[in-house]
Amino acid sequence: MDTPSRTIRANRIGLAYRVWGPREAPPVLLLHARGADGADWAETAPALAAGPRRVYAVDLRGHGRSDWPGDYAYETMRDDVHAFLGALGIRSADVVGHSLGGAVAYLLAQHHPRLVRRLVLEDVPAPVPLDPPRPPARRPDGDLPYDWAMILATDEQRNTPNPVWWDHMGRITMPTLLIGGGPTSLIPQDQIAALAGLLPDARHVTIDAGHLVHETRPKEFLAAVEDFLGAGS
Repeated sequence: MDTPSRTIRANRIGLAYRVWGPREAPPVLLLHARGADGADWAETAPALAAGPRRVYAVDLRGHGRSDWPGDYAYETMRDDVHAFLGALGIRSADVVGHSLGGAVAYLLAQHHPRLVRRLVLEDVPAPVPLDPPRPPARRPDGDLPYDWAMILATDEQRNTPNPVWWDHMGRITMPTLLIGGGPTSLIPQDQIAALAGLLPDARHVTIDAGHLVHETRPKEFLAAVEDFLGAGS
């Protein structure tokens, strides 16, 4: 069940977010995939909040009810999340990211390692150039719940990611869980294995669910994440 969204100013834009769980419980931040928003976690978040945990699900810029400012660099989304946590007074949190949200999460962990206690990356592509490149996307008809400029910008960065993203993977020293979606996922699973091999403290599991692991196999996803995070510790 979804919960009403709130809005906070961070990094000079308005970011919408949803929250579950006791105010004083350990914080967990959920970052959605491209084209989704914080409501994507509506079935997952209450179970995590029962830990008990204070669970936050933010709409990344260009998505949902957050501002659509036109600048959609991955690093800018990372800075949004950093500012979001700062605006809430959160000094350390467990961070769970799916796909695009996972890329934002690992950039956050690279640049602000003390801010991320534990990191969960759900079916996240490695930052390696696509060969062949992804062709230009075609805009669907009608109104969209996200900024189409965000799709074009993130496609370009996915085709030719900043090589520093790969080079700095060794900075992610906190415990990290990588969850792959198996052979039916659109993400090459060898990329996830390669990421796991770069991280000093990584655990890699596969849940045969395709790209939308937390949606398609929620019980298995939650079991893996709960075991990794611990009971709110």
